[in-house]
Amino acid sequence: MRHRIRGFVSAALLAATSPALLSSPPAQQVPPQLQPPANEQLLLQVHAKGDQVYTCKSELTEFIWTLKAPDAQLSYKDGKPFGRHFAGPSWEATDGSRVKGEPVAVAPSPDANSIPWLLVNVVSHDGNGVLSRATSIQRVNTKGGKAPASGCDASHVGQELRVPYSAEYLFFAPK
Repeated sequence: MRHRIRGFVSAALLAATSPALLSSPPAQQVPPQLQPPANEQLLLQVHAKGDQVYTCKSELTEFIWTLKAPDAQLSYKDGKPFGRHFAGPSWEATDGSRVKGEPVAVAPSPDANSIPWLLVNVVSHDGNGVLSRATSIQRVNTKGGKAPASGCDASHVGQELRVPYSAEYLFFAPK
């Protein structure tokens, strides 16, 4: 009887600590095409919360929502303000340092209703500060922000639409 109870308790503890039963899901794996160059290391990570701003445009025989710009506030993990993300695409820290990037790789978000994950090369720097050394940026863990599949037609050309999103931005710099 004692062995059965010990076996039951052991099995219960094992099940309770099983990764499949933990309350927080495991972090999503970043696809290989979004990895920064091997000679770079993580500089910092910030959380973005804001909107992807789209404009309804007419392209030949169809109407399509086209990305105008992101408009998001950036914060550290503890919630303290870091800066903002806006057209360019650009990222600006509260210390005045700013980078502009150019996407070089894209991967679908694991969430089909969210904007894709990106790898961005930094193409310009302004100001001295935390972003001065950044050379690559990953956008991962996206939620929302995707343009709607409908609603853009002749009567809406030129109209802007803001779609809420959140994401994590990881900034990389040379080792």
